[in-house]
Amino acid sequence: MAKVAFIGLGVMGYPMAGHLSKGGHDVTVYNRTAAKAAKWKKAFGGKTAKTPREAAKGKEFVFVCVGNDDDLRSVMLGEKGALAGMSKGAVLIDNTTASANVARELHGAARKSGIGFIDAPVSGGQAGAENGVLTVMCGGNKRHFKKAQAAMECYARQVTLIGGPGSGQLTKMVNQICIAGLVQGLAEGVNFGLKAGLDMGKVIDTISKGAAGSWQMENRAATMCEGKFDFGFAVDWMRKDLGICLDEANSNGARLPVAAVVDQFYATVQARGGKRWDTSALIHLLLND
Repeated sequence: MAKVAFIGLGVMGYPMAGHLSKGGHDVTVYNRTAAKAAKWKKAFGGKTAKTPREAAKGKEFVFVCVGNDDDLRSVMLGEKGALAGMSKGAVLIDNTTASANVARELHGAARKSGIGFIDAPVSGGQAGAENGVLTVMCGGNKRHFKKAQAAMECYARQVTLIGGPGSGQLTKMVNQICIAGLVQGLAEGVNFGLKAGLDMGKVIDTISKGAAGSWQMENRAATMCEGKFDFGFAVDWMRKDLGICLDEANSNGARLPVAAVVDQFYATVQARGGKRWDTSALIHLLLND
């Protein structure tokens, strides 16, 4: 097993780092809030570090899962950043959902020091992280990917190299674009069924076995019917992700008319106090307008 660092112990990073520890790796963690790192150490063992650089020193693999591009740069670059502590031949695995541009930027910075870089955003949400069944979509060098693949599999059921640097982030954008349309369609379908007086439990049980079936339908339709949204992947996070998608689309010329509209629906949910509600809260707009 390897010596690894994990930087960023949010709702995703905390359990992901835990799975690496359970997988037999020697894990050192860093978190901006030191109390969270101390809590993780008490739960899983391992070590804590005061800076990203300290955490990364002497490690074969360094995992990162933070909030956005700026957060990523703050823990990766500079005197106290992880890259400053990493040795030649080590591999940095970035599980943050961020832009393809920052992935390419950090790949270039890592390459100058002889360090491998994989942009490896994940899908599966908090439940997927806690259960170790995430989907990981990767961009980078094949040799670096092969070296890090087994470690990533500690918290995933699917780990795939899509292409070169930035490809992982671009794939995550495809993922979020697809989810946005699915959730809005499901919200409209559920609302229609409720208005029609149907037994939506029976309806969902029936149609989920056919062409309309999806993860969203299986896992969110029942709570949408109940108006429960205080869990899951927050609207704030989805808007961040859709913003990345829309920015990239402006660069590559792709048209995202549905994603753009759904993004504005989420803005309305935020304005109504639903910033931390699950993304399925789109139905709230239909039920309450």
